[in-house]
Amino acid sequence: MSVWSDSKISNSTFLLTGFPGLEKHYPWISIPFSCIYVMVLAGNFLVLHVIRTEPSLHEPMFYFLAMLALTDLCMGLSTVHTVLGILWGLSQEIGLNTCIAQTFFIHGLSCMESGILLAMAFDRFTAICNPLRYTTILTNARIIKIGVAIFARSFLSITVPIVRLKFFYYCRPHILSHSFCLHQDLLRLACSDIRFNSFYALALVICITFLDSVLILISYVLILKSVLAIASQEERLKSFQTCVSHLCAVLVFYIPIIGLTMVHRFGKHLSPVVHVLMGNIYILFPPLINPIIYSVKTQQIRSKIKRWFTLKNN
Repeated sequence: MSVWSDSKISNSTFLLTGFPGLEKHYPWISIPFSCIYVMVLAGNFLVLHVIRTEPSLHEPMFYFLAMLALTDLCMGLSTVHTVLGILWGLSQEIGLNTCIAQTFFIHGLSCMESGILLAMAFDRFTAICNPLRYTTILTNARIIKIGVAIFARSFLSITVPIVRLKFFYYCRPHILSHSFCLHQDLLRLACSDIRFNSFYALALVICITFLDSVLILISYVLILKSVLAIASQEERLKSFQTCVSHLCAVLVFYIPIIGLTMVHRFGKHLSPVVHVLMGNIYILFPPLINPIIYSVKTQQIRSKIKRWFTLKNN
């Protein structure tokens, strides 16, 4: 990326970072990224459409999957304009208000994904450990309440620190570390008192992401205990196979977060390209892989998609 002097940038405008040193290769780099975004949007829309149109999928597990697909679809939509805007040579600049709005959606949707994965773990726990009461515990009304609670927790909890970003004074060079806006990136450029935001962000990570991961782990310990108590090996395998897709989705969500955290904490000596790449993996990997996991591993969705393609070929 070319060097921009701070005097050329207004106080309310920031520069997004693409892949430093690889500017001349952007036309080629844009091809796989464009394909990835097409797959993210088309894959999650397909999952939503299958669940909506197939009556046999109108049950709790698939309602939570629809929430996950909708969250992933929104994550793709929230970053596509800045990531591809840089690679296509349209613009590297982003206004403060737009940047704050993007930060709000990225962090809110990330919290939502964590909450939905926890709800899906509870769904699997109920289905395996208490199958006779499964439909009475997870009624449609209760699922709606869980969805509303996840949404409220995710976006209301981040509103205060995100709004405070609007009133900070940004005296350092307005060059962001990624091709999209993140809360910690804006804090790095601020010369105002950021202690509240820093401590609040840490508390949110502990209370939401870390706590959710612990509860998911506990649910799977209980599931494993219940599965191992089943006498038939075939039944044990069948019960645990219903969890494989969700376990993959959990790993797909948490591994990039851990990787990005490690790079930020211990990888200061690494090339900026590594930081940018890890940031894009954190944003794009779950929305890209989740539809593939559930299309391949979920027999009902796989069968529905196969029937569609069979009808079209005939």
